[in-house]
This record gives sequence, C-alpha cells and structure tokens, in this order.
Amino acid sequence: QVQLVESGGGLVQAGGSLRLSCVASGLTFGSYAMGWFRQAPGKEREFVVAISGSGGTTYYAGSVKGLFTISRDNAKNTVYLQMNSLKPEDTAVYYCAARTKGIGRRPSEYDYWGQGTQVTVSS
Repeated sequence: QVQLVESGGGLVQAGGSLRLSCVASGLTFGSYAMGWFRQAPGKEREFVVAISGSGGTTYYAGSVKGLFTISRDNAKNTVYLQMNSLKPEDTAVYYCAARTKGIGRRPSEYDYWGQGTQVTVSS
C-alpha cells in the first residue's frame, strides 16, 4: 500500500530553519506530483507548495515564496521542504501529499497523505 512518511519537524526559534522530508513507498514516485500542506490548530488545511513529478515545475503559496524551497529526489522517493526565516505563524502540522496528475493546490485533489510532522516556531 502507499505510504508517505514525513520527518524533520521540531521546535525552532523565529528566524531559524528546518528541512522536512517525506519518503514515499508503494507508488511510482516520479509519476506523482507532491505537495506540502500545513494545518494550524483551529484552522483549515492550507496549501504550502507543490512540485511536479519530474521536479521541473513548482508552485508556492504567496506566504512562503522566497522563504521555503521544495525539491525532490526521485531516486530516493523523497520530497523535501527547506524552510528558512521561520515565523511563529508558520507553526502547524505539516503534511506531504501525492497526486497522480499535475500540481494541485486543494487538499481534495490529492490521493495520498502522510501522518504529518509538527513544526513549532517560538518567538
């Protein structure tokens, strides 16, 4: 079965950096667009960034553009999210998701989800 496993979350001070990883199994990884979403307590799940199966196309939410960078290594079935200049408002559970078609920005467009990893940014 398909599994997505995130790691790399933690507690960081404002202005710091974290790198999240998501390892996929049970699917032909290069055929899937991958997305990162986040959900803060009491809020809806929010799109952060997505990358095409080849890695050639990316799309960022305006709030993270220039601060976060998505990348993927299809040989390792892994997608990464480098987060720099973190702010307290970036605090959330971060989820990776896989989609068989192109890049999507809505949670409903994704087929598979990881369990999430907590990112907490202290002020």
